[in-house]
Amino acid sequence: MLQQMREKFTGTFAFIILGVLGVSFVFFGLSYSFLGNPVVAKVDGEEINVGVFEGKYREAIQRNPQLASLSSELRVQVRRSVLDQLIAEQLLENFLNDNGYRIGDKQIMRQVRATRDFQLNGQFDMATYRAYLSERGMDPTRFEQLQRRSLRRQQLQLSVAATALVTPAEYRRYLNLFAERRLVTIASINAEAVADEITLTDEMVLAYYDNNLTLFRLPESADIEYIEIRRDVVAEGIDISEEDLLAYYEDSKGRYLQDEQRHARHILILFNDDEAAAEAKVNDILARVQAGESFAELAAEFSDDGGTASQGGDLGRLTRTQLPGDLGSSIFSTSAGDIDGPIKSDFGFHIVRVDEVLERGPLPLEQVRGELLTELRSSEASDRFRDLERELSDALFDNADMQAISAAVGLPVQAVAGFTRLGGEPFGNNQLAIDAVFDELVLTGGQVSEIIELDANRSAIFNVTSYREATRQPLADVRDQVEAAVISQEADSILVARAEQVIAAVESGEDFGVAAEAAGLSIAAPVILGRADQSVDQALLFDVFAAGKPVAETPLMGRVRTLDGAYSVYSLDAVLPGRPESIPLAERDQGKLMLAQQSGVGDFQAFVKSLYGNADIDINNDVLAAEDLFQ
Repeated sequence: MLQQMREKFTGTFAFIILGVLGVSFVFFGLSYSFLGNPVVAKVDGEEINVGVFEGKYREAIQRNPQLASLSSELRVQVRRSVLDQLIAEQLLENFLNDNGYRIGDKQIMRQVRATRDFQLNGQFDMATYRAYLSERGMDPTRFEQLQRRSLRRQQLQLSVAATALVTPAEYRRYLNLFAERRLVTIASINAEAVADEITLTDEMVLAYYDNNLTLFRLPESADIEYIEIRRDVVAEGIDISEEDLLAYYEDSKGRYLQDEQRHARHILILFNDDEAAAEAKVNDILARVQAGESFAELAAEFSDDGGTASQGGDLGRLTRTQLPGDLGSSIFSTSAGDIDGPIKSDFGFHIVRVDEVLERGPLPLEQVRGELLTELRSSEASDRFRDLERELSDALFDNADMQAISAAVGLPVQAVAGFTRLGGEPFGNNQLAIDAVFDELVLTGGQVSEIIELDANRSAIFNVTSYREATRQPLADVRDQVEAAVISQEADSILVARAEQVIAAVESGEDFGVAAEAAGLSIAAPVILGRADQSVDQALLFDVFAAGKPVAETPLMGRVRTLDGAYSVYSLDAVLPGRPESIPLAERDQGKLMLAQQSGVGDFQAFVKSLYGNADIDINNDVLAAEDLFQ
């Protein structure tokens, strides 16, 4: 009861860990330029701001740093994909607004209570909820809006998906296929069985080596030196003094204003079926409170609010906008230490006591300390990062020696051996680093590279100390590898020939078992396989169920290279139709639900595409093609 009200008193029910609906589509439409206007697109007149777009693009790069190393052409495609996502979201918002989709406070409240991050010992805890928000510097009003948007979209998606149907006939056909079984006889042979038949000669080894010129090569590589600036390393060295924190807090107070709050307790007596009896009971309790008995003990004994009774009726700190009706009026017109009641609400009668009055003003420093420290470190790290880039640029202009540059900027020279055109640690396959190292002036001209912005958080310069062209390894160095490859190749040829021998013999009328034994294959007893069978090689299972059905009781022959490199020849003797009734009812019902859900996802994607077809969408291609604003 009032526990629900108490949870609602958080007012905004802001942050809930709900996956925000994201459906990515590729849109194709007319493009117009909005020169002078800070928009990247308009969707039925609703603008998508350039700042929002660049922020989403930056988030995509930060989640996938490898995207930063793409060519400018490919990065335009990434930017277009980000814009497609924003357009889809705006189309959904427009539809939801036009059709009156709403999310009430009770729905938000239920989500808050169910969120594990806001719970203590399995129960919603107000202090935990507030601390979680405070630690992350979250604005409750903003996150309430985000959660309402998310739930509205979820509501729409569920309503569209609910129309997806799987008819009994369709589902039975699916079950017939899913439960279908196949009777097969399998004969197998592996490389070990034919190893004695392979005679390896020098001529075979040399021929393989000569015929595979692209194998057994050492790629061109370079030993490099580099000086790197990393934002995270810079941030680690930043120490924020208490004086700087206090000064920043004073400058930021306007961002953290809170309304007047009251810390209150209450005792609730529910109406149940006898309002008069409830009123008499609450008046008796009020008299005992006024006579000096402990409010907390009386709340624990008599209050019908199970969520607060064990805590002495503690409602926590509340704002006036969070507290509805007469109950709010009473609490916010009562002085600290005073008791009021009985107060009638929709639930029953209340007795309230105000323990503390907190005037309107900024949040205490301790509540925002973590966020302010993060902001200060981030700001100083950004400033120091840019300063280091400028210092590195100046040192690079004045010096051609890596050690002199290092001394000028106070950053170490680091070294990597064997860096190739495929990359190498610590830069992975970052194409910007690869291009810098293998630039001709750097690679063979002895120059130090320009400053390369590897991504939003790393910059570096490179110098090549040693370069090795791509070379083919001498046969003597790779002879073991060549011999193994020749033996594998020869064995594979023999195995294929043996498998084909079996199939040809059976097709000419010979018994499968006799033919398999003559070719050196090991034959197993016939087995009935299902589509999900794990007892046989999965490549074999796939091939068996991809095959057609035997015609006129004539077995269907097939061969397949199994995942372990062996070969199997199989005789598909019969296809046994599925029996849906053999599948437990619960499994059948779950399968039907899953099929309907899959169909619903497709229906929702088609629905969003239909919104696009009816929308007026203008795209600013100049913004799409622009350089990243944050780089």
